[in-house]
Amino acid sequence: MKQNEFFLSDKARETVEVSLPDGRFITGRRGAALMEFMQVLQDSQDAMIVGAIVDGNLRELTFPIARDAVVTPLTMEDADGARIYRRSLTFLMEVAFKQCFPGGVLTIDHSVSSGGYYCQVEGVPNFSKADLNILEAAMRELVRQDAPFVRATVPLQEAIDYFISAGEDDKVRLLKYRKRNDLVLYRVGETRDYHHGYMLPSCGYLKWFGLEMLNAAFILRFPRRQAPSELLPMTSYPTLLKTFREYGELLKKLGIPSVGALNDAIEAGHIDEVILVSEALHEMQISEIAEAIDKRKESVGVILIAGPSSSGKTTFSKRLSIQLLARGITPFAMEMDNFFVDREKTPLGEDGKPDFESLRALNLDRLYSDVRDLMAGKEVQLPRFDFKTGLSLEGEHAKLNKGDIIILEGIHGLNPDLMPHLQRENTFRIYVSCLTQLNLDRHNRISTTDTRMLRRIVRDARDRGYSALDTIRRWESVRQGEKTHIFPYQEHADAIFNSALAYELTTLKPLAEPLLRQVPFGTPEHIEAKRLLKFLEWFLPTGTEYVPGNSILREFIGGSILTEFSLWNK
Repeated sequence: MKQNEFFLSDKARETVEVSLPDGRFITGRRGAALMEFMQVLQDSQDAMIVGAIVDGNLRELTFPIARDAVVTPLTMEDADGARIYRRSLTFLMEVAFKQCFPGGVLTIDHSVSSGGYYCQVEGVPNFSKADLNILEAAMRELVRQDAPFVRATVPLQEAIDYFISAGEDDKVRLLKYRKRNDLVLYRVGETRDYHHGYMLPSCGYLKWFGLEMLNAAFILRFPRRQAPSELLPMTSYPTLLKTFREYGELLKKLGIPSVGALNDAIEAGHIDEVILVSEALHEMQISEIAEAIDKRKESVGVILIAGPSSSGKTTFSKRLSIQLLARGITPFAMEMDNFFVDREKTPLGEDGKPDFESLRALNLDRLYSDVRDLMAGKEVQLPRFDFKTGLSLEGEHAKLNKGDIIILEGIHGLNPDLMPHLQRENTFRIYVSCLTQLNLDRHNRISTTDTRMLRRIVRDARDRGYSALDTIRRWESVRQGEKTHIFPYQEHADAIFNSALAYELTTLKPLAEPLLRQVPFGTPEHIEAKRLLKFLEWFLPTGTEYVPGNSILREFIGGSILTEFSLWNK
């Protein structure tokens, strides 16, 4: 009886309580939007609140709170919060662009490390700085008006009909493969679009952005998570930009500029051709890098390779070694990890714990001395780091023949402070990363980070016995290390190898999905797993039978013929 009385009383209540992680409660009107509750907290937050986790689910600020709930606010400093802000900002730009240039075509491409997206314009002759100023003024006017982002769930066919009328064939092509019968569209004025995730309530939230010309294109600038209310200085990245552009052109030649086109190829039974050409393009890249090294073989003594996690550096290094051997150059692989200082001498990070990713965690003097002596033809006893005891021990003896080249792979490979006394002409530096250029459509890009994380989830489960929860939980720490030790030095490279494969997400999909579904509800990692699962829904699955044994992808899905290939026994 008491339970029934409680139920009736709760139903009659006009207010609900929101409990926060710190134990506080907020009482508000039943059915009020989440943003009404979050406004009470905003003054105590360092960054703007843009969403929240409500009873274990990610929610946007317009979500109605119909019952008592446990709520964790999300700000622009959080990964999901940053996505909400950037997603809304790209839609704001899309709306303003259509207002200003109704005959033009806007494409949002890759990300920029200082915080931004590289954007291209077609159909607007001689797009100039003056045009960009017009676009920015229109965006800021929508912000001033606080134009709302109106959300509506519509029948799938209605969405397809709208995009047909708008001439957005890439979206029509993608939606053809959607399994659900409806689609969430957001609208500002007469412009509608889907953006694969939640949005802000209105344009007025978008206080921080900028537009900057870059050649015939421009950068949509936005804050990074570590500085959520400011735009970081733009950095130049000509080498990386050239790589992005080349890959974009190659995708056009393949006839798969977007995921919808890739699904078409799978549906038509042509995925084997896409795989063969994609792999051939990889081999061509590696061959060109080997040729560049060959031309400098009289001066180059060491090849330095660096790149973020799950970029395929191990397979790349082996395939490069094979290409060098074919040119009569014998590579000698050295492990940078063997040059760790004794664990007790490892420098401490800001958290007071040993920072094994610090450059000073390496014995830099020993590394430079051994590399210099090997290049001079001297016999060297290399160190060997014992990870169980945490001690640096004496390892194998090595001596190079004339013309041999050292290959040294590690996160600090492009850092000029790694071996500052080594002459620049004696090194060849290579940056390896998965620089995905294939987009869902013109306005929805695929994050390189998502592709690398899916690679790692599949590999960790197969090789290390880690669950998807384990991998996702570690990912933020991995990303912080990359931002500190790798990304700032990518433009120091003599060559960039783009390890992205146009077809890889279709192959990773059936391997990753069962792992992601095992992430328990109620954990922070479940939210990320759910996001990735929704992302993978856009791809048709393919098997592994056409993936070559020496493919970069084999490093993650297994079955590589290069697993036993080694140059360590020189």
